Amino acid sequence: MDRRQFLTLPAAAWAPGATPPNIVFILSDDLGYGDIACQNPGSKIPTPNLDRLAGQGVRFTDAHSPSGVCTPTRYGCLTGRYAWRSRLKRGVLEGYSPNLIEPGRPTVASVLQSRGYYTGGIGKWHLGLGDREQTDFTRPLRPGPVDHGFDCYFGIPASLDMPPYLYLENDRVVEQPTAATPGKRESGVFWRGGPMAPGFEFDQVLATLTGKATRFLRDRAAKPAQPFFLYLPLTGPHTPWVPRKEFLGRSKAGIYGDFVCEVDWAAGEIVSTLDQLGLSSNTLLIFTSDNGPEQYAYQRIPEFRHYSMGGLRGVKRDAWEGGHRVPFLARWPGKIRAGSTSDETVCLTDLLATAAEVSGAKVPAGGGEDSYNIAPALLGQKRSAPIREATVLHTANGEFAIRQGEWVFIDAKTGMNSKEPEWFRKERGYQLHDLPGELYSLKQDLAERRNLYAGRPEIVKRLKALLEKYKQEGRSAPRPAA
Repeated sequence: MDRRQFLTLPAAAWAPGATPPNIVFILSDDLGYGDIACQNPGSKIPTPNLDRLAGQGVRFTDAHSPSGVCTPTRYGCLTGRYAWRSRLKRGVLEGYSPNLIEPGRPTVASVLQSRGYYTGGIGKWHLGLGDREQTDFTRPLRPGPVDHGFDCYFGIPASLDMPPYLYLENDRVVEQPTAATPGKRESGVFWRGGPMAPGFEFDQVLATLTGKATRFLRDRAAKPAQPFFLYLPLTGPHTPWVPRKEFLGRSKAGIYGDFVCEVDWAAGEIVSTLDQLGLSSNTLLIFTSDNGPEQYAYQRIPEFRHYSMGGLRGVKRDAWEGGHRVPFLARWPGKIRAGSTSDETVCLTDLLATAAEVSGAKVPAGGGEDSYNIAPALLGQKRSAPIREATVLHTANGEFAIRQGEWVFIDAKTGMNSKEPEWFRKERGYQLHDLPGELYSLKQDLAERRNLYAGRPEIVKRLKALLEKYKQEGRSAPRPAA
């Protein structure tokens, strides 16, 4: 049976000539699978807006970022291609790094732009700017967002703890970084020293981006004939944890929890603005995270009994589930059934193929190498086979894992640059080993306690061969129809 037959929407869901939906993609930064109350009954953080969003749409329980860190996931989201196929084989870019996305590579923004969409980006870019070894912020920031399909972009160059600290708009700096900060080294309230624009305030960035996003929506509501795409990569709850005063004390998980409350507020502002403007009925809204929670998640367990990774193993940077299994909520009134859940395995690289499908656009040949159309899962359609053949996952250290069905194979030893403390291993019953890899049945062992690498060599061999095939062939998804 041809698996590709499950990747196309029936005419009842999409018909040529129908009004393409607006698409809003909110990408939080370092939000853990267990931080959202609707996913973790034991969460010490109230997230009423995200809980409400889950009740209005579908909540995916098996969604994954392609990487355990920031830059590779952003590359994957926008290009539909695993970042380890690019020049970035491990780690992340810095604030002064050159542009990562290759010239002419299709992105979600450029594909939708070709369908007549107005495309806007607001938030953390972290994909490099310019073509010099070190970005010169006094010059036009080309190549940058406007060279990759965005009609407009406003945001910051990289993470909120990486200099230079400034806002950019399209291909220009809003205010040059003529001041400086010595940095701050408190646990969680951390940023590196370096150049900073005089008017830059860390605790106002999330509010500034949210305000820009709601203004973008109001501007687009005034031009209803043209569909729009809004890419909104938030700066929280990544370090530094800098919630505004009105959010202090809202959670029972310390200042990190309070910052998550502000992220929840930001998402709520987008949802309520869409509702107020009458845009909701024709808008596909997705909220997710770029990877698992930062290593400080371990400190919150004994102090607050809050598990940012929920019942999963691992945190940001890891190949274990906690490093890349992320919250994923989607709403599209009248299309997505309210209050539904899906256990379909999906990856954030799937945004490209999915956006193309629901908009009626075409992915150019050679694009979206690792992107599957997950619209059937969004719409709750019955399928007789999984949408994805398999999913490749990548660590900050450049190590690989591959997931297929109930099985996940990690092609590396335990550790993988993990900060997993000994007391946590004892609490969860984790054992160290000297085997060259790990194999887990997530159906039987979601917490990844029992390494079956030695006992199921046939599965290890099959998954390792599939991983090597994906590496060698340059793609893992079916080629777009001509």
